[in-house]
Amino acid sequence: MPSVFLQGRPVESYPPLAPEARRGSVRRITEVGDQVLHKPCRDVTEFGPDLAALIDDMFLTMYIAEGAGLAANQVGVALRLFVYDCPDDDGVRHVGHIVNPVLDPLDPAGRRLVDDSEGCLSVPGAIMAVPRPDRAVVRGYDRDGAPLVIEGTGYFARCLAHETDHVDGQVYLDRLSARERKLALRQVADRRDEVFARRAANVEALSA
Repeated sequence: MPSVFLQGRPVESYPPLAPEARRGSVRRITEVGDQVLHKPCRDVTEFGPDLAALIDDMFLTMYIAEGAGLAANQVGVALRLFVYDCPDDDGVRHVGHIVNPVLDPLDPAGRRLVDDSEGCLSVPGAIMAVPRPDRAVVRGYDRDGAPLVIEGTGYFARCLAHETDHVDGQVYLDRLSARERKLALRQVADRRDEVFARRAANVEALSA
């Protein structure tokens, strides 16, 4: 089994950070409560240098924030797009981006829900258990408009579902009970400063 899949295809080797990050700039990550996170994003209709630059910025911003995935509305851009650099449960690394993603519905008879921990860069510091299917298939396009199909299992399936939720205008708190949501927001209040200090340190380290 290859150790890295790039855009859904196996590659023999890959650097620790996606090359896009070297071209990118760090953007502010939106937080729960920001309107752009709570409305469905619009389809990307123009494939060109502006889209490529946004993807570059998103990769760098994701790495600075120590995330496994990042949607465009998490940097304030209401477009259906996300990037990812995420392992699955077998330790295989998956790296890429997907434009206009749509999550395939799964047959309930063959679907297995896993209740596992989940965090979000837009809910800084909170970790909560969220039930998600253990498999995901997302269809969309790459930055040049070529069709893409990305499949994931385990933690990577969770990432694909989480990021597709974002472009649909949902954050993972929307999948929690009222009591669980309050607990998550309490975690944010307790840990937000620590999370932002770590992100600032990562920016400084990158500039050194």
